[in-house]
Amino acid sequence: MTCVFCELLAGEGRTTWVARRDAASAFLPLPESRLSPAHTLVVPNEHVAGIHDASAESLQAVILLAQEVARAMEASLGARGVNILSASGPGSDQSVPHLHLHVVPRWEGDGLDTWPSTASHRLLEDGWLDGLRASLTA
Repeated sequence: MTCVFCELLAGEGRTTWVARRDAASAFLPLPESRLSPAHTLVVPNEHVAGIHDASAESLQAVILLAQEVARAMEASLGARGVNILSASGPGSDQSVPHLHLHVVPRWEGDGLDTWPSTASHRLLEDGWLDGLRASLTA
């Protein structure tokens, strides 16, 4: 199975690069997928399907580049806010199985609503919080 983001990182295909770093890169999504002007994707340079299997180094590189992009969006575009969006793993609506953060620049009154308008109807059994806490300490 080929990964479209890995292909782009390898120089196959066309994209508009925003930044290339040793461990992470940033590029513009396809125009029809952009939630706002300058919407940018930040990905680890190594293939990682999602947050569940990412190394600490990949996560650090991605979040630090996302911060760098957000600061540049404020400085150059006047976007004083950003939304950081990500979907990871089955059931999350992840469109490309390569960890990526959407850095979406925001301006006061821009009309974009990125907050979910619905909530999951999934019910959890009693004791779920204890189980979650136990998994965190394991």
